[in-house]
Amino acid sequence: MRKIIIYLLFLLVPIVNNAGVNELGSEEIVNNDIYSLVNLAGTGLSRDVFLMAVKGLKKLDVSGKLRNANILTIADYSQSSNKKRLYVIDLKNKKLLYNTYVAHGRNTGDEFAKSFSNAEGSFKTSLGFYVTEKPIVGPHTGFALLINGVEKGFNDHAIKREIIIHAAEYASENFIKKHGRLGRSYGCPSLPPDMNKPIIETIKGGTCLFLYNPNKDYIGKSALLN
Repeated sequence: MRKIIIYLLFLLVPIVNNAGVNELGSEEIVNNDIYSLVNLAGTGLSRDVFLMAVKGLKKLDVSGKLRNANILTIADYSQSSNKKRLYVIDLKNKKLLYNTYVAHGRNTGDEFAKSFSNAEGSFKTSLGFYVTEKPIVGPHTGFALLINGVEKGFNDHAIKREIIIHAAEYASENFIKKHGRLGRSYGCPSLPPDMNKPIIETIKGGTCLFLYNPNKDYIGKSALLN
């Protein structure tokens, strides 16, 4: 009888291990499936950036920082400002809800975003993961959204710097036609006026926002990516 029990336990060990491997594999398959179904490649967003964003979102969700982990917003600052480089993705229903323009900071670069900072008064974009808060109405910006930077050293001064999502005429296609590139903000991820309110209403209240650029310092040191 003892030999039979030992034999059965021996058989179960690889099954348990394989279950763990299959679970991890299934998770990766699901993420790739979403990327393909939403056709993010066709919009200019790379698979690697999407998977980075999902990785950070899951860590934030596990740590209890998100109230809605189904919505993921990515601003891909590796792309030209003339491209629609903001993506609002419904992960649960596998849908691309919005794909539009988004500005970067005036001292971050011209057409392309190149320099980033967490410092007050820098007028630069701060990279990394944010958690969206509640909408506000600013005296100069109008309807806007508070965003809380959760990566120390990279964007945790966002609230102090008054970095928010808001509408701006310089973040529109008309501005590109006149000036050859999108306009720039004081560091805020500014949106086209017609897209501002619907996007804010969709992503408000504890969703994940990821401002990405292949900046070596950020990529190498981000606690949510490593």
